[in-house]
Formats: sequence, structure tokens, C-alpha cells
Amino acid sequence: MGRHPAELLTTLSSSLSSDYEDLVLKGVIDQRLPPPSGEMAVGVVFVVSVALACTQAAPETRPTMRFVAQELSARTQACLSEV
Repeated sequence: MGRHPAELLTTLSSSLSSDYEDLVLKGVIDQRLPPPSGEMAVGVVFVVSVALACTQAAPETRPTMRFVAQELSARTQACLSEV
């Protein structure tokens, strides 16, 4: 993000909805970098989705670290096999 995510996390935690579909990705990524496009944009959306799932207030709704690691590993392996 290029800055501490405290404001974003405070906004998300005070939200009544745990659905992040309305969250604008532009507000989450570092504005100093060029915006991602194509497959890179898909990857960024995936990583942000996983990261936001990890910020759920209720521990039982957060993914386990095993799940997060498996998802990131699977995504990485898929990208490497395309190279």
C-alpha cells in the first residue's frame, strides 16, 4: 500500500458486512506503482482477497495459515509452469 494499513483495517472492521467485493482495489495498492494489468492484476486481486480474509474479526472466519500457504503455493506453481 505504501502506507500503514491501519485506516483500511479500521474501516473494514467497523463495516457491518464481511463482503469485500465493493472494496476498490485502487485504494489498497501502492499508488506510486503502475497499476497492474492482465494476469498480474488477477494475481494482485487474489493476494489482496487472501490478505483481507486474514483480517476477519472473528477467528473462526479467518483462513488457516495452512490454507493460505497452500493457496499461495498453488498459485505460484501455476505461474511458474507457464514460464
